[in-house]
Amino acid sequence: MTDKPLATQIALVTGASRGIGAATAKALAAAGAHVVLTARTTGGLEEVEEAIYASGGTATIAPLNLTENDSIARLATALAGRWEKLDILVLNAAALGTLGPVAEIDPKELAQVLTLNVSAQVALLTAFNPMLRKSAHGRVIGLTSSVARDHRAYWGEYAASKAAFEAIVTSYGQEMVNISPIRTALIDPGATRTAMRARAYPGENPASVKDPAVVGARIAALLAEDFETGHFERIEG
Repeated sequence: MTDKPLATQIALVTGASRGIGAATAKALAAAGAHVVLTARTTGGLEEVEEAIYASGGTATIAPLNLTENDSIARLATALAGRWEKLDILVLNAAALGTLGPVAEIDPKELAQVLTLNVSAQVALLTAFNPMLRKSAHGRVIGLTSSVARDHRAYWGEYAASKAAFEAIVTSYGQEMVNISPIRTALIDPGATRTAMRARAYPGENPASVKDPAVVGARIAALLAEDFETGHFERIEG
């Protein structure tokens, strides 16, 4: 295996301005991929882009809100105008919502969480399906959570969204497996030092959980090693 196993590949990473998304983008770039970074925060994206270039990689930033009307379709049109194919799609962006009893879930917030965690993910797969199918090696990585399968009290809102997300990614993979080279995988990053983790566990010592770079490195390694559709993996510390 070369030190640039993803050379010539184009990758799109959502939620790439910080945390796991930023770490994954850096790891993919280090492995040779040209990485398109998208998130709402322009400043964060620029910092990640600068870090990638400083390490000898290449990247393009595309600031946008995935929940805005036509934003994803516009992004797909822009990318298709520059590149013929998309080799890697990392679906990382997500919202936690409020942790609390199911009986107290705010319908408006639930709709917002489902819009980003489910509807926007469907829109991404729909918009980038043509470019993924033009790749000789299209791969989709979906970042999930243990609560999608191990349901627990007070996590109903987020858990429901991630369970639906898993169903979408898995179904897409099964639909593509016999008609294209596209393969899909779900990654549960486990306990990781992110802003979302800090919101969910405010009393936790950040130093007690792993750095996002561990997750990013594993995702890049998995893409280099390759996998079959339906692959699921939890990344421990």
